[in-house]
Amino acid sequence: MRHTVPAGMDRKESDIYLRLDPARLPQHIAIIMDGNGRWARRRHMPRVAGHRAGVTAVRATVETAARIGIPALTLYAFSEENWKKRPKTEVDFLMRLLCRYLKAEIKTLNENNIRLKYIGRLHELPDSVQREMAEASDATSKNTGMLLTLALNYSARSEIIDAFRSLAEAAARNGGLDHMAVDEQLISDHLYTRGLPDPDLVIRTSGEMRLSNFLLWQLAYAEIYVTPTLWPDFRGVQLLEGIEEYQKRDRRYGGLGQDRHPPQHKSLRAHAEAKR
Repeated sequence: MRHTVPAGMDRKESDIYLRLDPARLPQHIAIIMDGNGRWARRRHMPRVAGHRAGVTAVRATVETAARIGIPALTLYAFSEENWKKRPKTEVDFLMRLLCRYLKAEIKTLNENNIRLKYIGRLHELPDSVQREMAEASDATSKNTGMLLTLALNYSARSEIIDAFRSLAEAAARNGGLDHMAVDEQLISDHLYTRGLPDPDLVIRTSGEMRLSNFLLWQLAYAEIYVTPTLWPDFRGVQLLEGIEEYQKRDRRYGGLGQDRHPPQHKSLRAHAEAKR
């Protein structure tokens, strides 16, 4: 029996969705959004035009993921390296664009029952940006649907450094490392993403074959899907194509095919129930 197409999908999206198995959707999708500059350059436009066009791609991708019932979506929006390698004028524009996005999208996020959070060294962002982030997060905090996480001023290596600093501080308060059972779960509990299941699928746009210092610990068992589509051209169709490719993979987690359970993989619901 064919499953029902969620409301709001166009014909191309519907055709792909009907080929998917709703019972095997990824629990967490992470996306490395890349190609804004090249998109603008090919059109003889300034780089900021590519960033502005990328906001439309964010909106379309987030709405499609929520419609089909993806529990968690994480977008790599701004890396820690961006501070060092981009002109100040471009960084300032990105911060203003982020603030405008947060203000404009609260209504859409609430209509789609999406909760918003952030990961990264957020305290290093401008105070005005932090205020807008807090307001948007508070405005969506009661939603119970998809969890949208924006990685801002994010670096996976910095995340791991911060996790070990947090572990060392916890050990100092509790009699030293000898009293701590240091394992994968303990380290995961000190990462920015604590409470989130590790991504099942990571999508990289623009055809680049690298992780770019994104969720290095969490992506240990993720399926990687690379599309040549530049981020501003990415839409629900491309997201669904990535999920379709994901469902063709045989995820063995280092085993021989019988054991297909990811190690230390907790669903959002299981984590929420454990905290009650």
